[in-house]
Amino acid sequence: MTSRKHSPIARVLEQLSIRVTDWAGSSVAFGIAAAVVVVWAATGPLFHYSNTWQLVINTGTTIVTFLMVFLIQRAQNKDSRAAQLKLNEIVAALEGASNRLINVEDLSEEEIVVLRRHYAEIAKICKSRSNLLESHSIDEARERDHRKAKKRKTA
Repeated sequence: MTSRKHSPIARVLEQLSIRVTDWAGSSVAFGIAAAVVVVWAATGPLFHYSNTWQLVINTGTTIVTFLMVFLIQRAQNKDSRAAQLKLNEIVAALEGASNRLINVEDLSEEEIVVLRRHYAEIAKICKSRSNLLESHSIDEARERDHRKAKKRKTA
């Protein structure tokens, strides 16, 4: 596996985003956010529920939301990539599993639709035999079905 070299700024940003993501998902972060909202609400009468008072919470939450969108997307991308790699390893390691599924996430939408039809056909063939777990490929499913049909004819 080759490693990509990151600039010092990229490494700092990565470490910062990891720490902030971990912290933002903590109970302490939730407690602080809830406390800010309570304090803001409690100060409403003091500021006569002015437009500025409302603008403070609107601006603050907008900024936090804007930044959190990127952190959440980064965390989801990383988790998704890790899960895909684990699934690829399982597919590659299982004897009889179709290697067509390795890196399926990189296929186009059209290719995924074709692959979905492929597996729907397998399920249809297996369902006709009342055993959805019996085969791994359309060719294998058709071959098994063909062999069974021959046995029935000769019996």
